[in-house]
Amino acid sequence: MSQQAPVAGARLKKPSWKDPRLLIGVLLVLVSIAGVIALVGSADRTTQAYTAREDIAVGQVVTVSDLSIVKVRLDDIEPGYVTVEGGLADGKVALQRVAKNQLVPQESLGNADSLNRKPVAITMEGELPAQAIAGARVDVWVALPGTTSAFDKPQLLLPGAEIAQVVPGSTGLGAMKTTQVLVLVTDEQMPMLLGAQANKANISVVWNPAGLNP
Repeated sequence: MSQQAPVAGARLKKPSWKDPRLLIGVLLVLVSIAGVIALVGSADRTTQAYTAREDIAVGQVVTVSDLSIVKVRLDDIEPGYVTVEGGLADGKVALQRVAKNQLVPQESLGNADSLNRKPVAITMEGELPAQAIAGARVDVWVALPGTTSAFDKPQLLLPGAEIAQVVPGSTGLGAMKTTQVLVLVTDEQMPMLLGAQANKANISVVWNPAGLNP
């Protein structure tokens, strides 16, 4: 019995800091904690970005008051959007339509002289298709005043033009309801449309469900 006592005492001896098993255990705990911290940090890597408070039309001067701030995770595509950190330069106008609550792409803003399309108002009588809303594509047909009849055969003037805005009109006494449709027109197309309006042409707007602009 007396010979086994030293063995029992050795087993009850407290582990030393130099014990490799203890060091390995501590190391594993530290690695686990570091992994959790890294995971939480990567999950919370969000950016404050701007979204449109309301629809932003082409040509509209965009200020911070037109925007809201949201926290989103953009990662590699962050440079493509307007962020709070990057800021919003003064005097920028919308080169593309930005819908309400949509993130604002960098390419959608620019200088006024960069606009390649300008909104032109077309007054329509009667009801428009429900699909004829801002951002939709329409074909603009024109029938010029005729010599042998009231109007010549309609011709397709603007295929696949984008609607910038729809402004409901009022109904006068004994008159049909009118609506103003603002369509985006390039400088090359502008003389044709303005000429048709000046010549009192009959102008029709037809929804283009395919959204094509050949």
